[in-house]
Amino acid sequence: MGSVLDDPSLERHFRGHKDVVTCADFNPNHNQLATGSLDRTLMIWNLAPKARAFRFVGHQDAITGLQFSPSGRLLASSSKDRTVRLWTLSLKGESSVLKGHTGAVRSVSFSHDGYSLVTASDDKSVIVWSVPRRCYVYSLSQHTNWVRCARFSPDGRLIVSCGDDCSVRLWDTSTKCCINTFTNCGSSVTFVDFNSNGTWIASSGDNNCLKIWDLRTNKLIQHYQVHGGGVNSFSFHPSNNYIISGSSDRTVKILDLVEGRLIYTLHGHKGAVIAVAFSRLGHHFASGGTDCQVLVWRTNFDRKRYRDVLLQHSQRSTSDPPPHLCDIPPRAPHGHVHRSQPTVIQIKPVVTNTMSSNPQVVEVSQNRHDNKADFLARRGRVEAWTQGESASKAGSTSGNQTGSDGQRRGKGKAEEEDTAQTRPLNVLPGRPLSLDFTLQHIVRQLDVLTQTISVLEERLTLTEDKMKECLQHQSEILKDLKTSEQKSRMASEETDESLYHFT
Repeated sequence: MGSVLDDPSLERHFRGHKDVVTCADFNPNHNQLATGSLDRTLMIWNLAPKARAFRFVGHQDAITGLQFSPSGRLLASSSKDRTVRLWTLSLKGESSVLKGHTGAVRSVSFSHDGYSLVTASDDKSVIVWSVPRRCYVYSLSQHTNWVRCARFSPDGRLIVSCGDDCSVRLWDTSTKCCINTFTNCGSSVTFVDFNSNGTWIASSGDNNCLKIWDLRTNKLIQHYQVHGGGVNSFSFHPSNNYIISGSSDRTVKILDLVEGRLIYTLHGHKGAVIAVAFSRLGHHFASGGTDCQVLVWRTNFDRKRYRDVLLQHSQRSTSDPPPHLCDIPPRAPHGHVHRSQPTVIQIKPVVTNTMSSNPQVVEVSQNRHDNKADFLARRGRVEAWTQGESASKAGSTSGNQTGSDGQRRGKGKAEEEDTAQTRPLNVLPGRPLSLDFTLQHIVRQLDVLTQTISVLEERLTLTEDKMKECLQHQSEILKDLKTSEQKSRMASEETDESLYHFT
């Protein structure tokens, strides 16, 4: 592999979160980045120059995970408030709440078709939800401690999960059974995921390690220990040739999975790096952490290397037409070897955003009010979202950054008020507001019923376990009684026989 790598470069720098950035994901449409934070908000950053940013408010506690749906029209988020929210990005920032977990929800992941959602929780369970019906489907509960992460495989046939019980579990979605358990993790496992073709799973945790297993052989094939702190998250490049990892040692590291070595160390965050993510095409990746910063990098290093890999491995082990990326990985376990010094890229602690300075942030809240100003504000946000207005154009048509920024100035304000007087304040065209409130009430009642059923299911499982224990104890007691009776019978027979011989 003699090609020269192009160094990754910092392209965007976003500030807007008021607390630790915990998760990040790129929209499949390649034009937006979503991030979640301990400040209870979601931020949607538009990657176009001078574009607006949107802040979504709704969760009552820290946001722990998020992911765009395959279509890019939905955004799922998980939170310590024990709920999952499905945000409809094109409809006024509305969200549906999924309740069923009895502990903090740690991660959320869509299936490949977007019809299912899997979540992991501190209640030691993994739950699969129906996205179209917004309801609970089934749960997986063999973990013995908090479940930190759960992900669907690219084809949707498998689920992988990990947790504080120091195990990684593989589940079959058709049988709902655990088909494999990887226990040689060494410590609590905080993050797990599949590669893009579903042949590998990788895990990271508190022991500073990143491990990769081949599901075709169920063996550990790569083991990296290149960080000086716990590895909080990682992301596979779509080509499966690279992986990026974020750590509590304040660095982002880039690993070459073909050669099995560290190639880049990125310094730019002033605190632990909690979240990293590649874009769907791999042209960009993002990082966020305890310094509340979101950095967006241009990949660059995958340009020449990807073509060289295809050329060199086109006839590696099969006569099928290229690419043969799934044939590149080593088939035997090996650890990280320093073949050469990795390139260290040092970014100033305070990064200058060369694309836009402090993009305008628009608050998007689900709370509804019946006054004209709030209605106009929501309508203005939707129009800005769907049309992708730039900040220069928006300066003359939008208001400030708060929830009441829909108030307009001069002639524009008068015209919109006249329009509002001739248009009913319906939530959706053709649907009365009273009907919407009734439907919301029904949904809330269904949420309560779903949570109640989940609790009952958990209690029923505990009761079944107790019954099994009681039956086992009962069988052991019966065995002991039979054994003691046999011993006493034998003892009495020996006594009778001895008396008979004596007489």
